[in-house]
Amino acid sequence: MDIKAIAMGLAFALIWSSAFTSARFIVTQAPPLTISALRFLLAGLIAIAIARAMGQTWQLTRVQWRSVVIFGVCQNAIYLGLNFVAMQTVEASLAAIIASSMPLLVGLIGWVVLKDRLPMLGVVGLVTGFGGVALIMGARLSGQVDMLGLGLCVIAALALAVATLAMRGASSGGNLMMVVGLQMLVGCAVLAVCAAFFEEMSIYWNLELGLAFAYTTLVPGILATFIWFVLVARIGAVKAATFHFLNPFFGVAIAAVFLGEQLGVWDLIGVAVITAGILAVQLSKQRG
Repeated sequence: MDIKAIAMGLAFALIWSSAFTSARFIVTQAPPLTISALRFLLAGLIAIAIARAMGQTWQLTRVQWRSVVIFGVCQNAIYLGLNFVAMQTVEASLAAIIASSMPLLVGLIGWVVLKDRLPMLGVVGLVTGFGGVALIMGARLSGQVDMLGLGLCVIAALALAVATLAMRGASSGGNLMMVVGLQMLVGCAVLAVCAAFFEEMSIYWNLELGLAFAYTTLVPGILATFIWFVLVARIGAVKAATFHFLNPFFGVAIAAVFLGEQLGVWDLIGVAVITAGILAVQLSKQRG
């Protein structure tokens, strides 16, 4: 793994983790499904325009088209849509911690369902990582946590794991920015239908909402997704996923700095344990 790949991985982890904090700003002031659909519409159109300017075409491979649909539905509509709804009542740090368990879920699904080989280090990593999640959940559940919001975060993390598994083959065939744009439009379409049924589609704009919306749309939305696709194409999905071990730390740190969310001792211990578990799982895959 070269210096450029490391820099890209660090940038992705930091940007991806910051999305929970910016989303928290947004959902306290706007309908979550409606604002998410608008975000993906704008981000998708911008990404497609950039792709066309780069000379990319609509000629995707069959695997890429399948990935566009699965990734758009699972990551954008289900994962991000449910997280936006959940963060009306759940703190950004908790949402980030649950979402950061995604590499553990991918490892578990790959091992149990897809029968992927997982060395002993990976098994230990899974047990350790989920143990860290249990530590945090046990501490949080003793306080005041919205159970519906917590459940939505868990479902969202499972959807993200499915989307990640669907990434296999999406980076081959070129046209990466076009893939990024099209999967955002898929998410927009699904969320727009849901918003029409469940929300009053009205948004009252102010400076804070506008800045948070612009940042979430352009940076985690377009830039981070493009970096991820390029990183996967450069070093492979297994090595790229190693950088997810930074997400628990970055997620809670950013939420603490910008939102003033309080972190207990068990939160910090749990984050450290999850981080170690994720790293062990990813390292075991590379060795395997």
